[in-house]
Amino acid sequence: MSDKAVTIRTRKFMTNRLLSRKQFIIDVLHPGRANVSKAELKEKLASLYEVKDPNSIFVFKFRTHFGGGKSTGFGLIYDSVESAKKYEPKYRLIR
Repeated sequence: MSDKAVTIRTRKFMTNRLLSRKQFIIDVLHPGRANVSKAELKEKLASLYEVKDPNSIFVFKFRTHFGGGKSTGFGLIYDSVESAKKYEPKYRLIR
């Protein structure tokens, strides 16, 4: 199932120095698949943005477009895990 091609595009990329993170909107193209797991997205974003620790990446609010094949959501990459623990809501840290 995971052998199908998945394309990730980011838009509205912004560096937020106050919260020490990068924030953006993620567009995921996944034709032939129902959806893409958040763990797989974290791995691909870590390699794309050369993040040392994938635990500092958070993806959320994903919605699959009607007809499938495309999903859109939000992504945050914190500069460190400590700043992620400081600024992220507790429920998102648990997930």
